[in-house]
Amino acid sequence: MKHIDLEGKTILVTGAAGFIGSNLAERLCKEFKDIQVIGFDSVNDYYDVKLKEYRLNKLSTFENFKFVKGNLADKELVSRIFEEYKPSVVVNLAAQAGVRYSIENPDAYIEANLIGFYNILEACRHNPVEHLVYASSSSVYGGNTKVPFSTDDKVDNPVSLYAATKKSNELMAHAYSKIYNIPSTGLRFFTVYGPAGRPDMAYFGFTNKLIKGETIKIFNYGNCKRDFTYVDDIVEGILRVMQGAPEQKTGEDGLPIPPYNVYNIGNSNPENLLDFVKILQEELVRAKVLPEDYDFESHKELVPMQPGDVPVTYADTTPLERDYGFKPDTSLRDGLRKFAEWYKEFYK
Repeated sequence: MKHIDLEGKTILVTGAAGFIGSNLAERLCKEFKDIQVIGFDSVNDYYDVKLKEYRLNKLSTFENFKFVKGNLADKELVSRIFEEYKPSVVVNLAAQAGVRYSIENPDAYIEANLIGFYNILEACRHNPVEHLVYASSSSVYGGNTKVPFSTDDKVDNPVSLYAATKKSNELMAHAYSKIYNIPSTGLRFFTVYGPAGRPDMAYFGFTNKLIKGETIKIFNYGNCKRDFTYVDDIVEGILRVMQGAPEQKTGEDGLPIPPYNVYNIGNSNPENLLDFVKILQEELVRAKVLPEDYDFESHKELVPMQPGDVPVTYADTTPLERDYGFKPDTSLRDGLRKFAEWYKEFYK
């Protein structure tokens, strides 16, 4: 593992108006001396743009943060950013997210997740970087039934196009690591949640519906288990990984041994969806987002599984602990409490 000192460096964070990207950019700006963070995002309207603007407004208070609005699929623009700013470390978090949306809008996924990622790889090839860190997803495990999910498992059964694009990212990164000796690390995130998160995620969508008095649908009759990971844990994991790149070595064939790694970042503690909803309700009442006498039972509907969904996600995070000394540990109650308090504040 090669240690990378982030002080005084230029870091490119794509998806900087996004949930994870904005939290990462904020910590980088706050914690590292003489760092310059270049944030890149298309600020599309896949969900409420007000949330993205809220996150960018927070970042605009940092003098060492610069925002560039643009589309990753625009190869010329991506090349220009690399040539102009010469980032040492690139964290690619920009992607078209969401499993269900990929069923109706495949174009968005091919453009952002395949062409966009290809443009990043090409830019890293022509403007060498110390480390490329990129977001993969727990969805690559698809129909796997062996739990917990290990990065040693075969992942050849994607159940959504979104998952297929994320698996493709790992394969593309591997090829570029091998041919051009680009140190790259992929991170498979497990159900990330927290304040100012994504409204298309269950906890946020449930909250929006309960406030309006609508019914929430609980899939697979509540028998889904998810490894919910609090956003601060994800960001801490990314920060540690950024600072330790896979070693560049030459193999017997005279070619690079690909400086390539993939890790899970999850809570390795899957929670049943019904328990999750119960804790969310309690915290929404506690934060006075919902009244104490709210009748939850009448607003719940248990429904069958959705296409593209999987019954369980469960991360084996042993390699992350071994190599970076880190394991996510925020409890679901603590995380949902912070979300409920933020929600109360943001939506008044």
